[in-house]
Amino acid sequence: MSEGALAGMALTAFGMALTPGPNMMYLVSRSISQGRRAGVISLLGTGAGFLVYMTMANFGLAAVFVVVPWVYVGFKAAGTAYLGYLAWTALRPGGAGVFETRELRCDSNWRLIRMGLLTNLLNPKAAILYLALIPQFVNPHAGHAALQGFVLGSVQISISLSVNALFILTAGAIARLMASRPGWAKLQRRITGTLLATVTALLLKEVPARARL
Repeated sequence: MSEGALAGMALTAFGMALTPGPNMMYLVSRSISQGRRAGVISLLGTGAGFLVYMTMANFGLAAVFVVVPWVYVGFKAAGTAYLGYLAWTALRPGGAGVFETRELRCDSNWRLIRMGLLTNLLNPKAAILYLALIPQFVNPHAGHAALQGFVLGSVQISISLSVNALFILTAGAIARLMASRPGWAKLQRRITGTLLATVTALLLKEVPARARL
């Protein structure tokens, strides 16, 4: 595997991790409402979701989606609809941004992990990453395609978890800063909503496309 492929994968993973989405919103909200420890525990569930995608993608999930295309299309449609809902909640009057505090019940560690896992499994960005983007960096002429997929997936998981861990650790301080400056909070909400809406629009165009091996 070339250094260029690894660097390209790292850059792609970093850019996607910085884009607001279901994972970031869930992890930040948990960190703000229930503390950093809850955010880190939730991150374990998110990491487990990436491991599920990586394993399934390297052991034939794409083939299943080719054989049963409506499953793939339906999966992308559900995830894209969820992103659109998040964009609407951020942009609507009275909506909340990523770093605005809100009342959430305190969940057990097991529920935090489950919710982190479920949020990531329903994340259309994760699905497209493993089914469409990562295969672009695999060199079929080098052999061991599955091993290459696991290496590239490990790079993506490491970067994504590191970026999200940084958001978890700084979420409380950012939330306090936003609370003291309402104008900033409103601007952040608009930026977040716009980014989510943009990602939703881009993904929406890909929903009808069938999976290809």
